[in-house]
Amino acid sequence: MQSRLSIVKNLLVFVALFSFSFLSAQEKPKEATWIWYPGDFEVWLSNKMQVRRTEREAVFPPLWQYYSPYALVTFQTEVDIPNPDEVKIYSEGPFQLLLDGVQVYGQPKSIKIPAGKHKISFKVYNQEVLPAIYIDGQYVKSDASWKVTNEDKLWIDEAGKAQQSGTPWMPVGSWNFNSPENKPSGFKLSTKPLSAKKIEKIGAGELVDFGKETFGYIKIHGLKGKGKVALYYGESREEALDSAKCETLDHLSFDGNQPETYTHNASKAFRYVQVQADASVKYDSISMLYEYLPLDYRGAFKSSDQQLNQIWDVAAYTMHLTSREFFIDGIKRDRWVWSGDAYQSYLMNYYLFFDSASVERTLLALRGKDPVTAHVNIIMDYSLYWFVGVYDYYLHTGDTKFIKTFYPRMKSLMEFCLKRRNTNGFLEPLEGDWVFIDWANGLPKTGEVSFEQMLLARSLEAMAVSAEIAGEKEDQKQYQNLASDLKTKLFDVFWDKKENVMKHQRIDGKVQDIVTRYANMFGIFFNYFNEEQKQSIKNKVLLNKNILQITTPYMRFYELEALCAMGEQNYVLKEMKDYWGGMLNEGATSFWEEYNPNKKGAAHLEMYGRPYGKSLCHAWGSSPIYLLGKYYLGVKPTAPGYSEYEIKPNLGGLQWMEGKVPTPNGEVALYCSTKEIKVKAAEGEGKLIINSQTKPKTNSGTITELAKNKYQLIVEPNVEYKVSYKAI
Repeated sequence: MQSRLSIVKNLLVFVALFSFSFLSAQEKPKEATWIWYPGDFEVWLSNKMQVRRTEREAVFPPLWQYYSPYALVTFQTEVDIPNPDEVKIYSEGPFQLLLDGVQVYGQPKSIKIPAGKHKISFKVYNQEVLPAIYIDGQYVKSDASWKVTNEDKLWIDEAGKAQQSGTPWMPVGSWNFNSPENKPSGFKLSTKPLSAKKIEKIGAGELVDFGKETFGYIKIHGLKGKGKVALYYGESREEALDSAKCETLDHLSFDGNQPETYTHNASKAFRYVQVQADASVKYDSISMLYEYLPLDYRGAFKSSDQQLNQIWDVAAYTMHLTSREFFIDGIKRDRWVWSGDAYQSYLMNYYLFFDSASVERTLLALRGKDPVTAHVNIIMDYSLYWFVGVYDYYLHTGDTKFIKTFYPRMKSLMEFCLKRRNTNGFLEPLEGDWVFIDWANGLPKTGEVSFEQMLLARSLEAMAVSAEIAGEKEDQKQYQNLASDLKTKLFDVFWDKKENVMKHQRIDGKVQDIVTRYANMFGIFFNYFNEEQKQSIKNKVLLNKNILQITTPYMRFYELEALCAMGEQNYVLKEMKDYWGGMLNEGATSFWEEYNPNKKGAAHLEMYGRPYGKSLCHAWGSSPIYLLGKYYLGVKPTAPGYSEYEIKPNLGGLQWMEGKVPTPNGEVALYCSTKEIKVKAAEGEGKLIINSQTKPKTNSGTITELAKNKYQLIVEPNVEYKVSYKAI
């Protein structure tokens, strides 16, 4: 009897363990989330955000076309459920519900669905925000498996049955709105209270200093009385004190019935705020609500150079300030989503936050919808950056869903760009086209510009990759051929075989005797030049101070990247310390839109003909994050999603450095000195490339020699490697 009981007990234990193992092996239960037509939330949110820019209380809207979410969309799913399911319904907008083609009357808050196979359709209308639904049952939940259309080709036949054919279905859009109360239309950034660091009396008022560049909402504490309060904001002390010319301000009126703690409803960028109140208005103190997008700092950098460490920290803070609903250019102005600025933010993001959702949101906000009637941001080069941004997103994340979903919008934008070519097959500005390139005095932008053709070639290569992912083989061949033909023509026309440099411009069939840095430096990290050409460009263009100089961090980004790609990390380190260190020496707490070391004092604040027109917190000022991660720590993906990657540390004159580079599901952690390298990675297969006077030694793996003084170690996931070597 005891033996039989033991057998039964053992069987019960086995069954329990087996059941636990089986359940553990299953996917996690699906979670409901708000869903919408893909891209519509991003369009709606960007419309709302980009009209918040003001100049002296006047609204300053964007320069380009606004798109709108589809007002009427249909969501659909097919299910096979084992038991009846009580399904709760939440909707942003009135809806029509069809269950198996039969209309369910009214606007039910829930519905009981019998066991078995069913087709469920919701047609939702919302003109004010965007149509969205949240469906939550035990089995039936709104999630990424649903599909959606803005063109529901459904009709009711003479028998009263629903018929449908030819409907263009799309995968739904969603983003972390995972409860009924957390509606897409209610999205807000996070806030936290911050106190002033210093108060200074200014006449009858005061100057409030928050210690560094910041963004958010002013709070007035202990507010009493009836009258007016004026707030004059400044990224600099000079701007806040200049009530006649400061870029942003608010005049507030109180009737005496306001709460004692008043929070202003309009967000601003500032470090300083001058407060002037009527004598009839009293208050105790001024504070603020700092507004931000919650992001994890997954990347890190520290080195033997303290100034460089400070540069990285301030660059990271600048990047975070400008990473908001989308990657924007600056927090004072323009508070807009510019494609050229955003492209650099994507790259810096991959080395700091690796927040894929922000990249997707920004790409979708920039692209808008069809039909395409103008370049992205009305700028020729900004349309082209958009394509390259999609490719880089794929390279870093490995995500193919984005490309598969939005390939039709990629194709229609490329068709627009190709139609803007002239009879020579080159892009040349037509009416309505803004050729930007850079803010630089004396930079020619008319005719056929080599830089624009190079960006177009890269964009066509990105389209070829995207077409292959989307399963469009004929498109893939077409784009690859167009890219190859364009690169051939680019070199035939603009490459000076005598000087071994790329000329800048052709006008009316005549190549101008002008050399600039732009196409030359892009061609280096696009790898369009051979080694001889690269060396010639480095010496004759990039290191030649007689070539038109770059003064914006925007193009300094690419100039220094090209030099790093050529192994000039020692030179670039000095440039970073001089340029970004120069801003720190001027008191910068975030990095600026433009910096000219020849300017002095308040002249640093001027731009666009206005005394405080310059943005002192601009995303493109954060490029040290990218340069230090990719070219000093030396980490970059060589296959999509870091399935394969390279680690090629270069101290550039530092004694030591350490840091982390985020990957889709982990990080690459690195320490490097002149004698030792430590590496640990979470995923993929890495190749650690080491330049050493002697053959390195490792605690794990095998060192192989690639060339004289050049060695390689294969890095496997979750193994800590310690390598001793002798730096060259």
